[in-house]
Amino acid sequence: MLDVVDVGKQSLAMYRGVAPDAQLDELLHLAERLRGARCMHINATPYGGGVSEVLRSLVPLYNDVGIATDWKLIHGDESFFQVTKRVHNGLQGAPGALTESEKAIYLANAQLNARRLVSDSEDYDFIFVHDPQPAILAAVSGLRDARWIWRCHIDTSHPNPSYWEFLAPYLREYDAAIFTLPEFIPPSLPIREVRVHAPAIDPLSPKNHPLPRQLARDVLEWVGVRTHRPLVCQVGRFDRWKDPMGVVHAYQRVRPHIPDLQLALVGSLAFDDPEGWSVYEEVREATAHDGLIHVLTNLVGVGNIEVNALQALSDVVVQKSLREGFGLVVSEALWKGTPVVGGRAGGIPLQLPDGIGGVLVDTVEECAEALLRLLRMPEEARLLGERGRENVRQQFLMPRLLLDHLRLLDALATSRPLPARGLVPTSLPGLTGV
Repeated sequence: MLDVVDVGKQSLAMYRGVAPDAQLDELLHLAERLRGARCMHINATPYGGGVSEVLRSLVPLYNDVGIATDWKLIHGDESFFQVTKRVHNGLQGAPGALTESEKAIYLANAQLNARRLVSDSEDYDFIFVHDPQPAILAAVSGLRDARWIWRCHIDTSHPNPSYWEFLAPYLREYDAAIFTLPEFIPPSLPIREVRVHAPAIDPLSPKNHPLPRQLARDVLEWVGVRTHRPLVCQVGRFDRWKDPMGVVHAYQRVRPHIPDLQLALVGSLAFDDPEGWSVYEEVREATAHDGLIHVLTNLVGVGNIEVNALQALSDVVVQKSLREGFGLVVSEALWKGTPVVGGRAGGIPLQLPDGIGGVLVDTVEECAEALLRLLRMPEEARLLGERGRENVRQQFLMPRLLLDHLRLLDALATSRPLPARGLVPTSLPGLTGV
């Protein structure tokens, strides 16, 4: 069987007064139509990236509105995840091609996970498969009763043809696909039903829940960041697409103008991303001589609360991605009222429309100029952060993402009705007072 990720309970009622009422009201209506359905989400890791963060909040809400939902993980060894990282990069346009042995590793692992999936006793109505690692499960599992949805979180607008031609034939068994932006939809996608859903953050999670300011200061001092000095930070995986060295170079251009400026580079190291370890070591080596650069990871105890404090107390947050699916950390920072200097890539411009939230940049030089400007003009930075927070409230909170999902499930269930499930609850759990 596939491993099940244990998640807590969450109530949609808790979002009343936080998320827009219209979204919550429509959620109630759709949930009534889908009550009693069974759903599964499959991905590669329970931590270390935006997908796992979204699922940790989204799956409990599925269950709260009456859709019995599990979150399960595929299995794989280091060689498999080396291959899937190459597939991930290739789908984002990186050069190269898979060897025949690498294709064999990918297919053999998929077949192994398909057998584990088939051995699960649950009869699912909907199966979400997240990203390239488990993408061919729909084709090799033989489970045709479920409605399969491929959720591609990365930028596949211009995939390397070699990688796309390998993967695309296995996607034909999907009933629907979801992408973050319309331009991310790859050429000749063999899936008829296609939706565009931006990801979302959970305002009630430990990473985004308001922290008392003194507690946030104590947390940062505990990890070595001095709260009496100015601070900029970038949060995200140690990934070349996120350009951590570009952030370092931009910081070094600003430092002569603000000598006591600190930089925090913060990220989780996950077992499904072996390349991240080498990028982490490169960043560590390149910054070892500068005591005001803090390279922080889950290896030294930096988790959700520490990231929360860093985003809340930074003068400016940076997300200088070269390629990006969405960049949840942008909305996380904006939710705390902190302005963002973001790379003009993927879903970042969606979160930073003109005059709202921060500044978009294309180069190291532009990044340095934007950082210096916002550090020297705190009132402008404050106003950008305030506008950014309201934009996130309207567009990028978890209830809106759940609503997008339920709209899709309702459409799939309309075209192919769900089987009778016997007795189901007469009222939705957890929604009293909503």
